[in-house]
Amino acid sequence: MARDEVRRILPADIKREVVVKDEKAETNPKWGFPPEKRPIEMHMKFGIINLDKPPGPTSHEVVAWIKKLLNLSKAGHGGTLDPKVSGILPVALERATRVVQALLPAGKEYVALMHLHGDVPEERILAVMKEFQGEIIQRPPLRSAVKRRLRTRKVYYIDVLEIDGRDVLFRVGVEAGTYIRSLIHHIGLALGVGAHMAELRRTRSGPFKEDETLVTLHDLIDYYHFWKEDGIEEYFRKAIQPMEKAVEHLPKVWIRDSAVAAVTYGADLAVPGIVKLHKGIKKGDLVAVMTLKDELVALGKAMMTTGEMIQKSRGIAVDVDKVFMPRDWYPKMW
Repeated sequence: MARDEVRRILPADIKREVVVKDEKAETNPKWGFPPEKRPIEMHMKFGIINLDKPPGPTSHEVVAWIKKLLNLSKAGHGGTLDPKVSGILPVALERATRVVQALLPAGKEYVALMHLHGDVPEERILAVMKEFQGEIIQRPPLRSAVKRRLRTRKVYYIDVLEIDGRDVLFRVGVEAGTYIRSLIHHIGLALGVGAHMAELRRTRSGPFKEDETLVTLHDLIDYYHFWKEDGIEEYFRKAIQPMEKAVEHLPKVWIRDSAVAAVTYGADLAVPGIVKLHKGIKKGDLVAVMTLKDELVALGKAMMTTGEMIQKSRGIAVDVDKVFMPRDWYPKMW
C-alpha cells in the first residue's frame, strides 16, 4: 500500500521575517561577547550541550555526571528521558541553565518501535495512526513528575517508517509533555489488539537535532581532557553550543546598545530601545531579547504585537522574565 508523504514540521521550523525599525542603529565592537568569540571558559559557562543520552542512566544522573566532569555549580536538562530511552538531551550549563525554558514551545521528535499484541492489516494500522495527528488528550503516567490531570497535547505528525508483522516503526513530532508510551497504548486500544512501546529514541528537541553538534558522554570526556591536559580547545568548543542556539526558534527583538544594561539590571524593555524585530509577534508570546551582535540578553513576555512595537514611540514592549547576560558586558547609559 502506498503511503502518504508526511511533512515533518515542528514549531521550531517556522521561518520568521525581520522588520527593521531603526536602520541607522549600530553596535560598538568594544562591548559584549558575541557567541562565536567567547573565551573557552566563558563559552562553557554560557553554553548548552546537544547530548546523545545512552539508554540506562536517568536524565538527572547524566546531568550530575556532566556537572562533576566539568566542575560546574549548575546545569539543567531540556526535558526528561526515561532511563531506557536514548537520544537528544540538551544540557544547559551554569549561566545558561534556565534557557531550557525556551525549548518548551519548540516541539520534540521521537522514533518509536511499537509492538502490537495481535495481527492488524497494514492499511488499518496506517489509517488509525493518522487519526492520532492533531489534538489528543492524555493523563500523565503514575511515575511522572507532574500531577496526573487530563490535559491536551498536540501531535504535529506521525510518519510510519516500516511495518514488519506486529512491529511498527514510526517517527512522531509532538508538543512538549506528550507521553509516547501512552500514545502507543491508545493506538493499540484503537486498533483493538493492544500495543506496547518496545523502543524509543528522541531525535529532536526544538533546534537540537541529530547533526554534527550531537556528542556522546564519551566524546565530552575526551574533548574536555584534550583541552585541560593538552591545551587543545577546538573539540571541546565544538561540543558545546552557545546558549543562543536554544532560542533559535523563538521570535526575537533586537535592542540598541544603550538599552542592554538597563535590561540586565532588571528593567523591562521599552519601545525606544528596539532596533528590529520579527514579524508576527503576538501579545503573550515568549520572546528573546537580543543585542545587535546576536547575544541573548533575556527572555520575556511580549506586551505588544509587532505592529504596535513598530508604530508606538513609548510603552513597555517586553515584560522581562529571565536575564542571562551579566551586568558588566555593556556599560550603563542612564
